[in-house]
Amino acid sequence: MNQDHRLSPPGPARRTALRFVVLALAVLALVAVLFVLRRPLMMSAPACLAGRWHGCFDTFNGVVLMTLVTLPAALLVAGALARLRRGRGVDGSVAWRRSLAEVGMVHGTVPFLWLTMMPGGGAGVVPARVSLVPLRDLVTMGSLGIAGNLLVFAALGFFAPMRWAAPATVPRVLALGAGCSVLVETAQYVLRLDRVSSVDDVLVNATGALLAGLASRRWWRTGAPGASLMPALRRPA
Repeated sequence: MNQDHRLSPPGPARRTALRFVVLALAVLALVAVLFVLRRPLMMSAPACLAGRWHGCFDTFNGVVLMTLVTLPAALLVAGALARLRRGRGVDGSVAWRRSLAEVGMVHGTVPFLWLTMMPGGGAGVVPARVSLVPLRDLVTMGSLGIAGNLLVFAALGFFAPMRWAAPATVPRVLALGAGCSVLVETAQYVLRLDRVSSVDDVLVNATGALLAGLASRRWWRTGAPGASLMPALRRPA
């Protein structure tokens, strides 16, 4: 009897507690990130608040700041999508998982794509450049450059396996990050944006997608209908 009890699905109280724990951890992580980045983000705050392009939308700090500022709006969009899905008869947990994953992929990826496609001072003038020697450019990126490249497709790697079952394996998450990075590097070369299309960017972008995907692995879709955000909290469809 005791063994059967241990193997039984968690009750409503335990499910609620787990959800609060996940929410609290997410809030703490966001607060920690804001604390670490508070000084560089505040450097671009005046330009962003004034609506100036230069100093805000053309800088890493400014784009990250605006991404954080618009986070509440993104959550409201996710909530609206989840409500629409529930109105169509989709299970509540499934509706929230799909909506959060879709909005998270867009909100967490588009700003970094914007940064990678920003043209340099010699865009359209200097010849396109390619670096195909692995690890040669890595030593010149610096910690900020490496961190930025890790984040480019991190949201995609985190949320895509939660939204769809097709990419929900480690090799496919890695391939997704690498494939998207190759497209970006190719676009930089073709459009002559005065950027170096580097194989190291692809390696770091793919690694960031993989690491983020591993962080969300317990919530990956398995292909079963009605799967919820957490496997431990699954409900029948």
